[in-house]
Amino acid sequence: MALSISLVLLLGIIVVILVRTGYQRIMPGIAVLLFGFFLASTGIAPTITSAVSSVTGWISSF
Repeated sequence: MALSISLVLLLGIIVVILVRTGYQRIMPGIAVLLFGFFLASTGIAPTITSAVSSVTGWISSF
């Protein structure tokens, strides 16, 4: 749970920086947000979660 909250916080900060600098516009950002929201409710969500967990475990082993 702590990993997912910190990952969401990190990604949120990145999105805010991208929007403020002009690299990311609001409407495409909303489309990506909705895509991620609906992707999380599909059957592939556990696979994505396990892939993110394995990558973070690999990174933390350094």
